Formats: sequence, structure tokens, C-alpha cells
Amino acid sequence: MEERYIRNLGALTEQECALLHTKTVFVAGCGGLGGYLIEMLLRLGVGTIRAADGDAFEASNLNRQLLSSPQTLGQSKAEAAAERAARVNPDVHFIPVSRFVTEENAAELIQGCDAVLDALDNIRARRILAHACKEAGIPMIHGAICGWSAQAAVIMPGDDLIDRIYPEGVSLTSKTSLSFTPPFCAALQTALCTRLLTGRPLETGRLYMADLQDMEMESIF
Repeated sequence: MEERYIRNLGALTEQECALLHTKTVFVAGCGGLGGYLIEMLLRLGVGTIRAADGDAFEASNLNRQLLSSPQTLGQSKAEAAAERAARVNPDVHFIPVSRFVTEENAAELIQGCDAVLDALDNIRARRILAHACKEAGIPMIHGAICGWSAQAAVIMPGDDLIDRIYPEGVSLTSKTSLSFTPPFCAALQTALCTRLLTGRPLETGRLYMADLQDMEMESIF
């Protein structure tokens, strides 16, 4: 076993670590959530990561997005993620896609993946991604943040959880984000994804919600 993964042992078995090396994960979004998801997957040792984002960094990203810096302002988020991946774990096959997730490309983007991680910032794109995952039979690990709050869920193909989280007519009214909520949410998503990819017992169809201001966490549905 490679020395870089030695500290995974105990929490994960050597067989589970080897299994993660064979997996392919798609990350939708390379911003606040996506940057931390990519970082955690790289260090965990997931074999192939495909990540898509059609946006470029701007100054308002600097308060929370791991991949943003004064030097990356104006740079493609997907390309910045690829550069980070090459530095952090060059053994991981990282595929950057400088495109937004749309109805036209969603099926292509997730093709061949074992899991899809939602790091998007709007309801419409999440619905498109969830529909594509349902059609392809691929589990989606949802994540979202706002201010002090974070939420995460495993949505299996055929589950209508995304519609219960975001009923028709619901819209996002706040874009406030703090430096610590994206990594917290990404950790929840990555933990759920790791259980899924290694075949550990996992309760699906539940939404895990965390309030970091009052230090409370609950699951619903």
C-alpha cells in the first residue's frame, strides 16, 4: 500500500482503499463546495474524478472557495481544479470540463461514474442533475450551504428526495456564504460518498441538516 494512504487504515480497510482507487466520481461545480469535495476525494484516493464548471473565479469567491486566490481571479474554475489535482495527487486521473451542467450535456458528463456529487448553486441545475442520475441509475450525493447552515443527502435512482427538498415554486433568496460551511458540508458529502463507494451500510433518502450557529444537527424524511 502506498505510504500516502497509510493513515486511512483503521478507519478504512486496505481492501476499501484499493476499491476507492477503482471508482469514478463526477463533481458538479468547482466553487465553494466543489473545491473542497475535489480536495477530499484527491486525498482519499478516488481513482478518477471528473469535474465540471463553466465559471471563472471572481473576487467575491475569495472568502470561501479553496481554489480561489488573487492569482486565480479570471481563471476557469475547472482548469484551476485540474492544476490543484496535479499538485495534490498526480496519481488520480482528473478530468476537467469547463462547462455548466445542462439538460443537453448532463447524461454525457455523468456517463460511466459510480457516484455524482452535487456542488451546484441553483435549484434548476440540481433538478437536471438529479434527473440525469435517475435515468442513468447513478446515486447522487446532494449538498448545499447558506450562511451558517449546511445540508447533505444520498439520493438513489428512483428516489424523489430532490423534489421534497425543493418543491415546485421554491427559490433561493440568499447567497450568503461563510468560510467554514463549504468544508463542513463537503466533509458530510464525502463521508456519505465513501460509505456508498465502499459498500458500507448507508441509510438513503434522508436529508442531514446542520446549523453551525446553534451547533445542532438533525435528519428528516
